[in-house]
Amino acid sequence: MSVADCPTGVSGRHDLDRAPRHLATVGCRLPETRLARTIVSSLYRRPLTIGKGLEPAARWKVPLLSAQWIMEYGFHLGGMSALYLRGYTHYVRLGGGFDLYLFGSDIPSWLGKLEMDARVLHRKSALFGEDTVGIENSRFWFTETPGAELEQSPWQWPMRASTAERAILEALDELPKSESFHMVDVAFESLTGLRPQLLTTLLTKCRSVKVKRLFFVYADRHLHTWRKYIDTSKIEMGRGDRALAPGGRLHPTYRITVPPDLMPMDTSDAAP
Repeated sequence: MSVADCPTGVSGRHDLDRAPRHLATVGCRLPETRLARTIVSSLYRRPLTIGKGLEPAARWKVPLLSAQWIMEYGFHLGGMSALYLRGYTHYVRLGGGFDLYLFGSDIPSWLGKLEMDARVLHRKSALFGEDTVGIENSRFWFTETPGAELEQSPWQWPMRASTAERAILEALDELPKSESFHMVDVAFESLTGLRPQLLTTLLTKCRSVKVKRLFFVYADRHLHTWRKYIDTSKIEMGRGDRALAPGGRLHPTYRITVPPDLMPMDTSDAAP
């Protein structure tokens, strides 16, 4: 990102006084980017509270925006976190708090040291490699109070995050260890407006047979309008049965074990 790419009002100098009061920043661009990252990392090695005075849900967004647009890290927000950002799910893990799924090879370690009401989870982009299809900038408000967002975020920067189409595939990849089948089912129910062309592209590029089979288990269960526009013959689904859910049942169509409540209705009582 060049200085010309910076949001309005930010120069290439250490212009801290002109930055939004909640934004963690060392200036938009330093002459030596590596030096800038070293300075920022040293600043955040001790626990800090970022965004004091913001609503809890907004505190994790502040340092992410700083890392993405000021410090020029290339990671993106994905999985259930991206679905939450885009308004598809009210996502809080058991015991409270928020799981922050970050994807990429340059996620700064200091993000996990900040006190921001979220647990940072680092993920490599194993599903799609370096392919950025389905990653877009998403606008959001820092607060849910009308008008307050202009005070707390005068630039209204977008968040680099997975689209809903990519995010649901990233979420499926977390099953069954890091996410629950039920939470994914609830999120899937709200995905009524997905784009079938983008979905087909993502499913074709997706490297995980498990993810693709699970996607169609849920897609056939909810039968949103877009489902009929996806041609499974173009998607490599692998061969053989896959064991996934402990104590689950083998899905008759997609040959992967899932919890009994995800089985087609006429086979839910079938033997495992």
